[in-house]
Amino acid sequence: MTKLHLWLLALGLAVLSACSDAARYTITDASGPTPVLPQPSISLIPTINIAPASGWAPGKSPVAASGLVVSRFAEHLDHPRWLLVLLTGEVLVAETNGPPRPDESRGLKAKIMNWFMRRAGAKTPSANRITLLQDLDGDGVAEYRTEYLSGLNSPFGMALAGQNLYVADTDALLRFPYVAGAKHVATQGALVTPLPAGTRNHHWTKNVIVSADGSKLFVTVGSNSNVAEHGMDIEAQRASIWEVDAATGEHQIFASGLRNPNGMAWEPATSTLWTVVNERDELGSDLVPDYLTSVRKGGFYGWPYSYYGAHVDERVRPQRPDLVATALVPDYALGS
Repeated sequence: MTKLHLWLLALGLAVLSACSDAARYTITDASGPTPVLPQPSISLIPTINIAPASGWAPGKSPVAASGLVVSRFAEHLDHPRWLLVLLTGEVLVAETNGPPRPDESRGLKAKIMNWFMRRAGAKTPSANRITLLQDLDGDGVAEYRTEYLSGLNSPFGMALAGQNLYVADTDALLRFPYVAGAKHVATQGALVTPLPAGTRNHHWTKNVIVSADGSKLFVTVGSNSNVAEHGMDIEAQRASIWEVDAATGEHQIFASGLRNPNGMAWEPATSTLWTVVNERDELGSDLVPDYLTSVRKGGFYGWPYSYYGAHVDERVRPQRPDLVATALVPDYALGS
C-alpha cells in the first residue's frame, strides 16, 4: 500500500468515525409481518458500528428467555459457524472463515471495510475443518473433541441423509460416506456440483438442507455484492436457493432475489421450505430489515432491484420493473 493509499485510508476512517446516522425506529418497529420501512437515507460514507467479539466474563453467561438457560458446551473453537446435531447426539461444527478473495480487497472502500473487519476479529485464516464434539457423561459439556473432516475449502453447511453426509464448501457441494459412531472421515469427498465462488466471492457461505426423501438438496448461494454494484454478470446463479438432484448433481434455481439466504428449515406440517435472509446495506440505519420467510418455488424476492416487495432500490441501474412487479413480500422482518 502506498503512502497515498495510507493517507486516504486514514482520511476515510476519520470520516467514518465522525458519521453518525442513528436509527430512529426500534427493533420492534422493524420486526414482524409489517415492519416500518422509512424513506432510504443514502450517504457517501455509510455509518459503521463494530462490536468486537469477546468471551464470557468469569461466572457470567448470556441471558436467555424466561425458563431457559445458556451453558458453555465447548470452547476454544476457531470461528465456529454452523452446527449439525447427529442422531447419535454427537455435534459436528464447521470451523471456518472466508477464503482468499483478492477482488474483494480492491479500492478504498474495500480497504476500510477490511480494516473494520480485522478490528472485529473477522479477518483470520480459515481452519477449513469440521470438528466432532461429544458429551460423554450427559452433563451438557463436550468432553470429547476430534477432527472429523479436514482439507476443506471454507466449509459451512452440513446435512445428513441416510449414509451420506453433505458438506457445502464455498465452491462445491460435496458428499462423504457417513458411518454412525465414526470419529473421523478419511475419504475424499465426492463432488455433487460446483458452486459459484471465484476471486470475488462476496457472500462466501453456502448452506445445504435435504428433502424428506433424500432425493433433493437445497443450497443457499448469496449475492456477489451489496446491490449489484459490480454489474449483473458476476451475479449469475447467485442470490438464490438451488435445488440439486442428489443422484446427478443437476440443479435448477428454486427461488431467486434472495440477497444472502443462510439458515433453512422445513415447516413440519406443510413441508414448506423456510429461510432467513441478510438484506442489503447502506440505505440508512433503519433499512433494510433482515427477514424470515417461506420460500415459494419459482418465487422472486426482489434483490437487487427492490426490497420488501415493490420498494425500488434506486441505486440499481438499469432497473427491472417487470421483475419488481412480481417480487414477493417476506413473511417476517427481523430488524434492521
